[in-house]
Amino acid sequence: MCGIVGLFLKDRSLEPQLGAMLTDMLITMTDRGPDSAGIAIYGSESNGKAKLTVQSDTPDQDFDKLKGALKKEIKGDVDIVVNSTHAVLEIRDDQVSAARAALREIRPNVRVMSRGTSLEIYKEVGLPKDVAARFNVSSMAGSHGIGHTRMATESAVTTMGAHPFNTGDDQCLVHNGSLSNHNSLRRKLRREGIHIETENDTEVGAAYLTWRMQNGATLGQALESSLEDLDGFFTFVVGTKDGFGVVRDPIACKPAVMAETDQYVAFGSEYRALVNLPGIDAARVWEPEPATVYFWSHSNNSTSEKAA
Repeated sequence: MCGIVGLFLKDRSLEPQLGAMLTDMLITMTDRGPDSAGIAIYGSESNGKAKLTVQSDTPDQDFDKLKGALKKEIKGDVDIVVNSTHAVLEIRDDQVSAARAALREIRPNVRVMSRGTSLEIYKEVGLPKDVAARFNVSSMAGSHGIGHTRMATESAVTTMGAHPFNTGDDQCLVHNGSLSNHNSLRRKLRREGIHIETENDTEVGAAYLTWRMQNGATLGQALESSLEDLDGFFTFVVGTKDGFGVVRDPIACKPAVMAETDQYVAFGSEYRALVNLPGIDAARVWEPEPATVYFWSHSNNSTSEKAA
């Protein structure tokens, strides 16, 4: 049992409140998963630069002089903003692979949480209220975001085992449920060159979507194929640079509720996660159908829904 939340803003005037609204939604889901928590925020881009969000258990040691050391290794400009155990590194887009390789050499204890041009992921072990307060998530602005509070069933309670999982540029996933074929699928995806860090079944789900999209599928098509290729019970909420998608397995035994107004689209594992959102009393509220893909995009201001 885990708790999932997601918020996609149609009304740009709400963007400064994104972090505060997501924080409130996530804290409400605490009793569904007190082990660890995480939030993905899609904020502003930085003039074509890429962002690497990284984490360290010893940030005072690992982040000290990191900017200069990394700049020397990749021979390019590096900006760094430290936020507790996490830091956001801004580098040239074409130096992401070099930066990741350099980090493994010069800071082996630093772990990459996310990569992309707008995505930042913050996650740690602990209660949602404590994790959100540590990173001051309530002050963060953005166009959309997703969050997760975890009750571990498939792997250890660690920072790397917390959701969201990022396996492709500006792509991340949170999950409530359990995938029964994740071990065999992990081996297959690794043979295909997909980088998977942990033994968590959710990361395999995220990596599967990345693999499908790298092979030409849209996010909607990848989500549709997941209904055939992934065994188990699952509700997925997926974040992309342009928006977010939702899909439940054909049995749909994991709870989910959605709400839509002229200002936003919201997702929660339970309705109580949504009750403090503005205008919720007038929202269209529904339970996502089994085996149906939902997706909202900023790029063309569109909404899609398709039964697989």
